[in-house]
Amino acid sequence: MRGKETAYRLVVAVICAAAISPSLHGQEEREYIRKGNRLYRKSEFAGSEGMYRLAEEEGKSSGDAVFNLGDALYRQNRFGEAAEEFSRAVQTGEADSLRQADGFYNLGNSLLKEQKFSESINAYINSLKLNPDNIQAKYNLAYAQDQLKKQEEQQQQQQQDQDQNQDQNQDKQNQQDQQNKDQDDNKDQEQKQQDDQQQQQQEQQQQQSSMSREDAKRLLDALAANEKETQEKVQREKAAGARVRVIKNW
Repeated sequence: MRGKETAYRLVVAVICAAAISPSLHGQEEREYIRKGNRLYRKSEFAGSEGMYRLAEEEGKSSGDAVFNLGDALYRQNRFGEAAEEFSRAVQTGEADSLRQADGFYNLGNSLLKEQKFSESINAYINSLKLNPDNIQAKYNLAYAQDQLKKQEEQQQQQQQDQDQNQDQNQDKQNQQDQQNKDQDDNKDQEQKQQDDQQQQQQEQQQQQSSMSREDAKRLLDALAANEKETQEKVQREKAAGARVRVIKNW
């Protein structure tokens, strides 16, 4: 904001007979405010904060201490706390439209520092309704509107990037799932091939085993046939030998 959003009109307790409360508490409140203002002008903002808080305790209905406390907190870069005090100040300053306008203006500045652009815009608009001649409020309003637009564009871009990343991650996940499925299919195919090969080997072994038994049976049958034939031949030879008479030459 080039320093413009920090411009304040400090509320000073006016010392005059008409403004001073006749009560002792009112006098003490004004004294604390005066001390706080002196410290504020010396840039001793923490000390002025303490004085304004004491003034608040003495005069709980006074808006001056609340307004000035918001100033002191703002100067300490405690913008959230300052915004709370200025919110209270605009409620207590309804009888004084100019001070209420300043309260909304300072509230807008505090919210702007917190990057609460939409809320700061509302505060500046309320300030300008009460004091249309506040040039700095107009400037800060335009600045806040520009920052809000940039913030929304940035958020939109971030959302688009997030959606794109999610899509990319989903695509990667889909690819990974497909790869896993392909690997599982390949494993199933390999397992099926192994099972088929194993089954073929078992069938071949069974066939070989069956052929071996058949060969053995044929061999045994052949041996048995040969043995039978041999025995029959022997029997025939014996029978032929018995019929031959040997003639001896005496």
